[in-house]
Amino acid sequence: MTRSGGVTAADPNGSAEGRASVLAEFRSFLLKGRVVELAIAVVIGAAAASVVKSLVSDLLLPLIGALIGTSSFSNLSFTIGGSVFKYGNFIDSLVSFFLIAAAIFFFVIKPTEKLAILTGDVDDEGPTEVELLTEIRDLLKHDRL
Repeated sequence: MTRSGGVTAADPNGSAEGRASVLAEFRSFLLKGRVVELAIAVVIGAAAASVVKSLVSDLLLPLIGALIGTSSFSNLSFTIGGSVFKYGNFIDSLVSFFLIAAAIFFFVIKPTEKLAILTGDVDDEGPTEVELLTEIRDLLKHDRL
């Protein structure tokens, strides 16, 4: 068995000791890198994305459509010199982006913050960089007087 760069290579003959060492390293990699937590976050994120997309496309866009008369701007376009500019698709994408951002903010971020406050899991991050710089400025100004 050889070591190069801190990584143990498997025995070229495929011995049980070499395989066990590689498996131990793989297990260590999984536990150190928090790969399982990352995988869970990706799965939950994908599920949340489908919920938010459904909220926007099935509830919010039809509501907007009821208010302004159309829920889709994709047919809007103009032509200049034979070139067709489909600005309606851009408007659809822009509206969807803002609705998705609003849905995430109001239905995920704000409730999560509220839950953290209620459970006492709020991290006290201390003063911001701007607050610290303002305090330093004020202290320096006070020392000059």
